[in-house]
Amino acid sequence: MSVNSGSYVIGVDFGTLSGRAVVVRVADGAELGTAVHEYAHRVIEDRLPGGDVRLGPDWALQSPHDWLDVLKIAVPEAVAAAGVDPAEVIGIGTDFTACTVLPTTADGTPLCHDTPERPHAWPKLWKHHAAQSHADRINALAAERGETWLPRYGGKISSEWEFAKGLQVLEEDPEVYARAERWIEAADWIVWQLTGVETRNVCTAGYKGIRQDGAYPSEEFLAALNPGFAGFTAKLGHDISPLGGLAGRLTAEAAAWTKLPEGIAVCVGNVDAHVTSAAADAVRPGQMVAIMGTSTCHVMPSDQLAEVPGMCGVVQDGIVPGLWGYEAGQSGVGDIFAWFIDNSVPASYARAAEERGRTVHEHLTELAAAQEVGRHGLVALDWHNGNRSVLVDHNLSGVIVGQTLSTRPEDVYRALIEATAFGARVIVETFEASGVPVEEFVAAGGLLKNRFLMQVYADVLRRPISVIGSDQGPALGSAIHAAVAAGAYADIDQAAAAMGTRRENVYLPDEGRADAYDRLYAEYRTLHDYFGDGRMLHTLRKIRNEAGS
Repeated sequence: MSVNSGSYVIGVDFGTLSGRAVVVRVADGAELGTAVHEYAHRVIEDRLPGGDVRLGPDWALQSPHDWLDVLKIAVPEAVAAAGVDPAEVIGIGTDFTACTVLPTTADGTPLCHDTPERPHAWPKLWKHHAAQSHADRINALAAERGETWLPRYGGKISSEWEFAKGLQVLEEDPEVYARAERWIEAADWIVWQLTGVETRNVCTAGYKGIRQDGAYPSEEFLAALNPGFAGFTAKLGHDISPLGGLAGRLTAEAAAWTKLPEGIAVCVGNVDAHVTSAAADAVRPGQMVAIMGTSTCHVMPSDQLAEVPGMCGVVQDGIVPGLWGYEAGQSGVGDIFAWFIDNSVPASYARAAEERGRTVHEHLTELAAAQEVGRHGLVALDWHNGNRSVLVDHNLSGVIVGQTLSTRPEDVYRALIEATAFGARVIVETFEASGVPVEEFVAAGGLLKNRFLMQVYADVLRRPISVIGSDQGPALGSAIHAAVAAGAYADIDQAAAAMGTRRENVYLPDEGRADAYDRLYAEYRTLHDYFGDGRMLHTLRKIRNEAGS
């Protein structure tokens, strides 16, 4: 297909703390300009904005105003930075964290606009884990009834997903639930604001909305959970749009926000992790992309359908049309390292880092990298934000074993890095044991900047690691999907080959270190299995919550 070298597309990535826009040339995927807008409200975890309404444990909300500001601020700034004529932009694509979901009226107005004092009227961010008890009930009932969709999610659905969060709203604020004519992923809501057309994408519907084989869970099943929940799927929408599809055209209002031409193509919504596969040109069976940031999401296309214990889901056409798309993940990775820096590092380390012109992360990384494998005598569980895969239990918590009076901050820091690598190995091994081979491990995301961390992953996984060629994979992936929606390429595979990029086998495992890590990994698996039943960690969380109530 002939591609106009003077055509451009915009990719917009809505993250946990900020939104990023990138201007991409359609012909070859060159990234010409970018801009980032930090959310004013960031993550709403303690109290609602502008008031004294406090939130309970494990709540995490966001503000729709922040998302719209990304369109109004970051998109025009990115176009200006690229120095391109807006008239040459032919399409825009977006991606979002998921499951980030909100209640709205029938015209898409978020309920928090009219009732900002009601916590359940606000969008629930992906890491809102206060619906764990509701997820537990859904899982128990589905297992009891033998619901056929449950194995497609590794035997458990997550507290992060649409149904658990929706059930929480019903039972804790039935008035908000009744007013919610729509329960919609932010990935679809932002496209609605751009086009004036309500769409639902196959990715979030399948992975986060329990939609399998063309249907949601039955009304009978939902009524057994709570009679008032029977009609929940009516709020979800049943017309599902394919990835890379044309959702609609940019409205006059959205054109005024973005300073882009009215009527350009707007792509169907997508999830930040899944859209990154196109940016890495990793859309073929067996290419697992790990998007490593505050958390890590592992996504992989496959031509095989299998039941993988603890996976987040397998969805037909969920990453690229024509293949099964698998997802797994770790709920905390970069967040764990940040927590340790913020709360457990002495001031002397901060001073030493400053004297050397380095961040504390860089200083601790250097000290940790100087150690031999196992020198710290520690092993940790990477569950500080719960466990997404393969245990699917967000009431689990972090564990560090082996500390002594001689344990230093760099020891713990290295043990935490290793713990996240061990968690990734559990996921890879679980896929392969289930008959879904991982042919290539491709890393993307902000943690690529830490070369020591990436080498640890290669050693722990005992396999080469390829690296995406872009620093902003989700935004580039959204731009690639926008090019397909605009008609510049026939499909995602073709667009990814032309516009996506990765470097193969950048990190290679060292056999000696890999052998040493095998010993530590065995201890990690012992801890994983011992604490994974939740008996102790659930009790500690319960005591914490009761003490804070």
